[in-house]
Amino acid sequence: MAISRRNFLKTSIATAVAAGGGLMVYPASKFFDDEDIEVIPHASHWGPFNAIVKAGVLVGIQPRKEIDAMPTEMLTEGLIGRVYDKTRVKYPMVRASYLADPKGDNKPHLRGKEPFVRVSWETALSLVADAIQTTATNHGNEAIFSSSYGGWSHAGLMRPQVLQGRFFNLIGGQSTTTGDYSGGASQVILPHVIGDMEVYSPQTAWPVIEEHTETFVLIGCDPWKNNRIEFRVADHQMYTHWKQFADKGIKFISINPQRTRTDDELNAEWVKIVPNTDTALFLAMAQHIYVSGLHDTAYLERYTVGADKYIDHLMGKDDGVIKSPEWAANITGVSAENIKAMAERFATSKTQFAAGWSLQRANHGEMTHWAIINFAAMLGKIGKPGEGVGFSWHYGNGGMPQSGKALPMGLSQGKNPVSATCPASRISEMLMNPGKKFTRDGIEYSYPDIKMVYNAGNNLLSHQQDTNELIAALNHKVEIFVCQDPWWCASSRYADIVLPATSTLERDDLSSGGTYSNDKIYAMRQVIQPYGESLDDFEIFRKLAEIFNVAEKFTDGLSFDAILKRAYKASSATLPFDEFWQTGVAMLPVPPQANHWVRHGDFYQDPDGFPLHTTSGKIELYCQDIANFEVEDCPPMPTFLEPFEYLGNAKPNQVHVVSPHPYMRVHSQLANSDVRKYENVQGRQYVLINDMDAQRHGIRSGQLVEIFNKRGRVIAGAKVSDKVMPGVISLEEGAWLQFDSQGRCNGGSINVLTSSQASSDLSQATSANTCLAYIQRCRDPESSNLAFEPPKIVTLDTDVRIDTVATTLANQHTTGADTKQSIGEELFYQRCTMCHSAKDPKQYTKTQWHGITKSMFPRAGLNPIEREEVMAFLEANAKDAK
Repeated sequence: MAISRRNFLKTSIATAVAAGGGLMVYPASKFFDDEDIEVIPHASHWGPFNAIVKAGVLVGIQPRKEIDAMPTEMLTEGLIGRVYDKTRVKYPMVRASYLADPKGDNKPHLRGKEPFVRVSWETALSLVADAIQTTATNHGNEAIFSSSYGGWSHAGLMRPQVLQGRFFNLIGGQSTTTGDYSGGASQVILPHVIGDMEVYSPQTAWPVIEEHTETFVLIGCDPWKNNRIEFRVADHQMYTHWKQFADKGIKFISINPQRTRTDDELNAEWVKIVPNTDTALFLAMAQHIYVSGLHDTAYLERYTVGADKYIDHLMGKDDGVIKSPEWAANITGVSAENIKAMAERFATSKTQFAAGWSLQRANHGEMTHWAIINFAAMLGKIGKPGEGVGFSWHYGNGGMPQSGKALPMGLSQGKNPVSATCPASRISEMLMNPGKKFTRDGIEYSYPDIKMVYNAGNNLLSHQQDTNELIAALNHKVEIFVCQDPWWCASSRYADIVLPATSTLERDDLSSGGTYSNDKIYAMRQVIQPYGESLDDFEIFRKLAEIFNVAEKFTDGLSFDAILKRAYKASSATLPFDEFWQTGVAMLPVPPQANHWVRHGDFYQDPDGFPLHTTSGKIELYCQDIANFEVEDCPPMPTFLEPFEYLGNAKPNQVHVVSPHPYMRVHSQLANSDVRKYENVQGRQYVLINDMDAQRHGIRSGQLVEIFNKRGRVIAGAKVSDKVMPGVISLEEGAWLQFDSQGRCNGGSINVLTSSQASSDLSQATSANTCLAYIQRCRDPESSNLAFEPPKIVTLDTDVRIDTVATTLANQHTTGADTKQSIGEELFYQRCTMCHSAKDPKQYTKTQWHGITKSMFPRAGLNPIEREEVMAFLEANAKDAK
């Protein structure tokens, strides 16, 4: 077959880029006048940029430094380097045994072990459609489970999990997750305590911190690392302000078992603490300021409830144990003298507390952020300029002033006809225990009986704890597992059907940034043609919608381009769309008053006029609502409860394994990129181990180690360091999975070791950071890390013939057409489901909804009249509605 010069050139360039990593980073001032060169604006979790394309092939990038203050290697190398990588899924694939007998014995125990067969899109979609129809017909739509949680795979509006929710909701719905991994415990407990989830809330504006703060306390918090990425588009604008804080003389204190990049950059004083014991530390500091007379009695009286009960607990009147610094020293590893000194410093200086989400990803994680709030309240600091508590400083440019502007709105998920749900971290338990009752936030639910799992844009086998337990549950209970993804990640390798989705660079979309400042809208223009036979997520679900006769409803009768233009028009942007699309960014001005905003400031200034959205309207040091739930493992005030695993009950030679967010990845994204070369040891995820522990175990930097417990075994590469405390090792989450013949993960995936036990029966959240294990030198690795080798692919001479699927779900489910919705209900399910599936209104009280919607409504682009309609719907259906 003849080949044109242009196609030859395109193929040659792509081959060279893939083989040699020959991507270029171009300076922002570089001007291109070559007619073969295209400069195309795009945006990602790692930042905005111009893609440099030659003859249809991506050859380099140009960071947009006028927007992005600190482009990282993840952007300049990682994002682009993986596009032409061998880990791409190029064609629709079906596991061999599944294709041989889709409805019979398709040998689920061979998932992850046997070859895949390349098939046509027609065959793949017919198999998926038939599985959807068969599962719903035989077991009901609730037997279909969406594990497409989070939406981190794509920074744009057209996230795969949103599109999946929209498609399934048009044909009868699907069971979904509730809550999340990031802040699962605190998003349940803190609305009761302080009236908002807090973990997803904006922080006090940085000019206020610079002017007023004297002491800044980082508790399990690493802004320098975690602000490198965002759920939408990172622009790293907060970094210069952090430096200004330190240069001005603000004292940084870091309470953490590991010294962080932030600590080094800001010259923080490092206070080493035993993991999972922060609650004990803050109880002891509260007890010390009380007995020292440093607490603010007037503040407690005016702004809090339950202080008497809490102080009684501190003094041991309820359990006979005085929560003194001496008591806490034996638990936390922090000396009593240091506990007292810190408490006194915090009491006598203008102090801002910044706590990371990692603290509450632990057994009894609900207690930790609550204990910090109670301590700050006893000092009388919450709501004062430059003081108080904040739980999102480490993420989304926390501290950047907010524009308050409306952002673009894409397609909504709509209302899910299925009410069955599963807490995000309880998937294995759900699969193994259909029908089992559980409670979350005082509401009783039952696990659905799942037969089909659909996973789009999410690496389920990476983020779920106790990987071996999950694989066993999938193989034992799930009849079909579909994965829609660009990469041969673990979830693709363990699927029955793999639908190749395009990467973000191969599709058009819109995004915005930052997470809280909301001051930019980005064009994500298509950079290159789809790789192989991959399709974008919109087109995959549109094709499925076509099979099920709901394509017109799925697209709202609009073309993809028209949907994007409608989304942009709904925002506050004033730049004409065509000009925006050409330049790649539209700025949303930030009003000057935003520079003076103080978190909880209105409440502090006028607690009667601006009460918190708690039952009492005040900070609840003791919460009667929690007491009324009678949850055995979640007391009604901050209490130190011994974790099921920590150094205080460890066996000889056990170490505590913490699993922080990675520095060069977003969870498991970019693990398959060359940026791993900066940190990996012998091709594997590195583990940080203290000098003394390394000497005791005969381990040196650069060697392979085996980490193991009753749940599993992993191989990692050792980095010996004094930046982690003795008795603790640090293994970043997100490494790709690959088991050797002994069942060891050869890539170092932490969740092979972590427990799936819930934080408590209040939140049902993850306890990933409650983990003990053993570590030893690994002397028998069977191979190099093979996690990035594609599975064996088999190509048949002819495509498998699949009979036409008789899809009747759209006829059986009228998708609410026969049920009249109020304006508020319709708006809620249209506009408040842009990221996760819509919250069930009964999950929160009327008062809590008023707090949560403060940040939800602006992102949904609702005008004042629409907000009133939605709030009326939420109040009528809230947990405490009559």
